[in-house]
Amino acid sequence: MADYFSPTVIPEIIPNSDMTKLELLLLSQMFDADSDGDGTYFHSWQGPSDLILVNRAELTAALDVARGSDSQVRNYVEQKLKNGAADDTFVELDMSGLSWEVILQDIVRRSAKLRYITVMTAFTCSKMRADGFGGMALFITAEAIKACLTTEFLSDCLAYIAGQEGG
Repeated sequence: MADYFSPTVIPEIIPNSDMTKLELLLLSQMFDADSDGDGTYFHSWQGPSDLILVNRAELTAALDVARGSDSQVRNYVEQKLKNGAADDTFVELDMSGLSWEVILQDIVRRSAKLRYITVMTAFTCSKMRADGFGGMALFITAEAIKACLTTEFLSDCLAYIAGQEGG
């Protein structure tokens, strides 16, 4: 059996002051998070997690603080909490309905310091399979989330060669 991984790094240190406590809490569950001065470095050796387990008390406190912010994740999490049992100590959140890319874009929109955030992901596999390797780069601004896969780059190169040979 082959295991597929997508190690991911966000090279920019995200200023903690640019994130709501809710965004920091969730991103720290979706990624590994290392403090770096007044910011946080996010990374994951196997890929960001869509299914996370969060302490209900921490989540509720972070939601209360985020009420006045312009954050799409706040509304999403509030809806998810309505579906869970109120007496659970931990809340399992399926974040696949609101991607971490959208959370990062909200951070850029509010930030006085960040004009963009970049993300680099490698696609790897425990076996040497043709479909198990490659990568992706994301460029996140307040206006757009742009992505390029290595397969897209290679397709562009092949189209260029085809144009050279045909014309």
